[in-house]
Amino acid sequence: MTQGPVLIDLEGREEPAPNVTEAPPVPDNHPAPKGEAMQMAARVASRPVSALARWFFGLVGAVVAAMISVAFWDFATGLVDRVPLLGWGVTALIAALAIVVLLIVVRELAAIGRLSRVDGLRRAADSALADEDLAAARETANRLVAFYRSREETRWGRERLAERIDEQFDAATLLGLAEDELLSPLDAAARAEVESAARQVATVTALVPMALADVATALTASLRMIRRIAEIYGGRAGTLGSWRLTRAVFAHLVATGAVAVGDDLLEPVLGGSVLSRLSRRFGEGLVNGALTARVGVAAMEVCRPLPFSPERRPSVRGIVRTALTGLFGKRSED
Repeated sequence: MTQGPVLIDLEGREEPAPNVTEAPPVPDNHPAPKGEAMQMAARVASRPVSALARWFFGLVGAVVAAMISVAFWDFATGLVDRVPLLGWGVTALIAALAIVVLLIVVRELAAIGRLSRVDGLRRAADSALADEDLAAARETANRLVAFYRSREETRWGRERLAERIDEQFDAATLLGLAEDELLSPLDAAARAEVESAARQVATVTALVPMALADVATALTASLRMIRRIAEIYGGRAGTLGSWRLTRAVFAHLVATGAVAVGDDLLEPVLGGSVLSRLSRRFGEGLVNGALTARVGVAAMEVCRPLPFSPERRPSVRGIVRTALTGLFGKRSED
């Protein structure tokens, strides 16, 4: 049986009608992204290794190297006894392999030594600035010119700096001139590497919903970015040097609490605090990309042979704006 509309007389009720404006807000089941992939990568890269673990891995490496050497020796000598011609050929191959391994070790040691030279230049510049020592600043500038003598892209800057070194009468002015004339193209190349890594991490995090894929991407992209920045500034870090450099960068970031996200970090991209309007994956992508940019700026500060002057220090927000603006422009809102 069909009934007509039912009318409820609210005016005759004793209790007042509920006010919808006083209703509690709907709970947010999607918390704002925090950049978990980059924070996990930072913890992995900066995790300290105990002395016991270093001894363990060192002894394991020595034992394995001894076993491989004895096995090669027994194999070569046994083959020489059975088939002399073939045995001596294999012996020559093993000797060539040993020479290649030795060259790799020498290259790694040279890379570590080059990183030490960059670190020595930066410490000398810091000391000259702190003491306002013009003589030390001139010596540092001359060392910097010599350090980049083989880099063709710095030829014009080296020539101009060498011509004007004796015209400067203040340590800060002289090192600022070295920044302007010699390090400007290197800074631009390093910044481009940081922007590229930030875009890559943001894109993979947003589009690849696989467990730990974003952490692996963040860590590998950061390793490659830090190695490229070291090469741009002249460090040419090898495998061991790159890992040591990466640990130093991430340890600094973790110690200072810089691997954390704030609304001000993404404000240049989003135009305000609107992370709550982003889908979970795209929000994580933006945050991880922004944190990658922060890691890149820290790597530039560590790998650069001169400290940044206040007016030339790169802005993380500026790099984030250039690298991530518009990356998810049409897909960022739910």
